[in-house]
Amino acid sequence: MARYLDPKNDLPFKRIFGEHPDLLKSFLNALMPLEEHQRIESLEYLAAEQVPDNPARRNSIVDVRCRDNFGRQFIVEMQMLWNCFFSRRMVFNASKAYVRQLDRNERYHLLQPVYGLAIINDTFDRKTPEFYHHYRIVNYQNTEEVISGLEFVMIELPKFKPEKWADRRMAVLWLRFLGEVEEHRSTISGDLKEDTYISQALDMCEEGAFTETELAAYDKYWDIIRTEKSYLAEGEEREAAGRATGRAEGRMEGRAEGRMEGRVEGRAEGREESLIRVVLNGRRNGFSTEQIQAITGLEEERIREILCSDGDVLP
Repeated sequence: MARYLDPKNDLPFKRIFGEHPDLLKSFLNALMPLEEHQRIESLEYLAAEQVPDNPARRNSIVDVRCRDNFGRQFIVEMQMLWNCFFSRRMVFNASKAYVRQLDRNERYHLLQPVYGLAIINDTFDRKTPEFYHHYRIVNYQNTEEVISGLEFVMIELPKFKPEKWADRRMAVLWLRFLGEVEEHRSTISGDLKEDTYISQALDMCEEGAFTETELAAYDKYWDIIRTEKSYLAEGEEREAAGRATGRAEGRMEGRAEGRMEGRVEGRAEGREESLIRVVLNGRRNGFSTEQIQAITGLEEERIREILCSDGDVLP
């Protein structure tokens, strides 16, 4: 009985989508927001660029780059762990690909769109149950007005619900393939095997199709992911501990500041009352405003306010 490797892993993912343009074409046509007249007919692969990335998670991303018959470019990424810099990385890569289409003497009308597709084996948007996120440049007041050039799709695989896409058969099959086929799994749903493209992809995931060296690389990739998860968990724990410590210190500081402020305010209020008594007694004893000002250090206007509040009629 066949045993399968997880297609989200770097090795099988690139074997399936980075070496077989017919499978990549089916994958992109199923998942990208393309109208019928925009569907991809043929693909050619482009060399993947080495770009700066978050050092702590540099091994969690695999990507495939290609150009279709219209000249459009597609950057396909499998992201195992979400981090806040990933969307910026997508924009960075797609923008570079867009700009590099032109030589110095070529004109802008030659530019073709660049699309980024990211399958994310993690959850990044906890505000909504939606798993499919399509981004493009739109008019803020009128979202029907679009500037073409860059578009991005990010799919949260853990949130995927097949019933939400009852009318998108191939999209459901491809996402089920990525989500259901796991390491050492020996039983696969019949409808996955029945589709020609998914069946080919399944054959490439069979453990027996890999050499010992490749299987060692496959295991090494999971070791890296586990290490990155550990770093991420430790970072989250430190952040949570820091927040808890900050709250505790804030409460302690708040109480201390409250006591201090109380003492300061009490002293201030006591001093104010004493000055008021000095002002009033001074006037009753015949002291002039200038003399009271010299004794108390108060401004003349404040002395007048105190005397008026006591019913004193000033000259």
